[in-house]
Amino acid sequence: MTPPRTPQIPVVVLAGFLGSGKTTLLNHLLRNRAGTRIGVIVNDFGAIEIDAMTVSGQVGSTVSLGNGCLCCAVDASELDTFLETLTRPSARLDVIVIEASGLAEPQELVRMLLASDNPHILYGGLVEVVDAAEFDRTRQRHPEIDRHLAVADLVVLNKTDQVGEAERERLRAAVAELSGPAAVISAVHGRIDPELFFDPALRPDHEDKVRQLTFEDLLREEAPDGHEGHDDHLHASYESVDFTSDIPMDPRRFMEFLDSRPDGLYRIKGFADFGEGDRDHTYALHAVGRFLRFVPRPWARGEQRLTQLVMIGAGIDAAALSAGLAACRADGAERADEPGRADAAEVERAMWGVLRYVQEQAPEPEVFDAHGTADPREAAAEA
Repeated sequence: MTPPRTPQIPVVVLAGFLGSGKTTLLNHLLRNRAGTRIGVIVNDFGAIEIDAMTVSGQVGSTVSLGNGCLCCAVDASELDTFLETLTRPSARLDVIVIEASGLAEPQELVRMLLASDNPHILYGGLVEVVDAAEFDRTRQRHPEIDRHLAVADLVVLNKTDQVGEAERERLRAAVAELSGPAAVISAVHGRIDPELFFDPALRPDHEDKVRQLTFEDLLREEAPDGHEGHDDHLHASYESVDFTSDIPMDPRRFMEFLDSRPDGLYRIKGFADFGEGDRDHTYALHAVGRFLRFVPRPWARGEQRLTQLVMIGAGIDAAALSAGLAACRADGAERADEPGRADAAEVERAMWGVLRYVQEQAPEPEVFDAHGTADPREAAAEA
């Protein structure tokens, strides 16, 4: 029996100019993490690590980089050192968040992550925090914000309570134009739904019973009503769409759907069955912004062969997405329940688009060499 594989840990880059509310947003995630173990790398610019002090002790593992800017490193080796610490099996982390300096170049942090040799991490997206009240003045002082927004996967328009409704709509339109396909979420005090960053962790019952009191518990008690996340209706700013099919997906149509996915669609996660394209494997799908990766896994004995996907975004057309995926289903000779009827060469050609984005599962903790069938950095560059 094959032992279970160690899942890769998503690494999310949290960026934004000074005062935009990155640390406030991060602390909101930490107090509403629902048992998820978050590792934090604080890239604080300056000798006094104010941001590191703010979040210290609230997570399972915290690494502070101290004076200087992480993105100025010549290569990814320094970042890999910190990631190696946080991805040790003993840390048992579910997600890692890099809070970038307000003066960092976020695209360089993303480049480092994609160039990393650590097989236990997975790029989780670039989240850019924007101060709604200071946006125009920030653009005048730092015109590079336009470039930062252009590479973001998710934009959080923060402090929207400090501007009027008309101004808020103008700012949202301006940010959306600069950020292109990225989802744009409005927020007050950095309060966004944590599920935009990570999936809630499922822990064995005995772990919850014996765990120590955490900062998450203490900070929740400090909230005005103790139900910050629900009362602020955080879920209202985005939409989640589920799709399930017992008919395999046609790989060519499915890749056309992914290549043309609409603006505002931030995350896609789940599993795809390609039927005759690969009867031995189901394909775990991970997409954030324009980044895309597939990880094949052998079907378990007796496992029902389904395609199950969840799509998360802002301003998306749920009905159109569902219809688009339904149109990707195979039919006739392509169906897995009628094996052998499809032309083998045509099926192989149809799978090429999928295989461009394939990476094998991460190895077990004691093994540190990667065994991917394709270079994930090349796939990311083509995404």
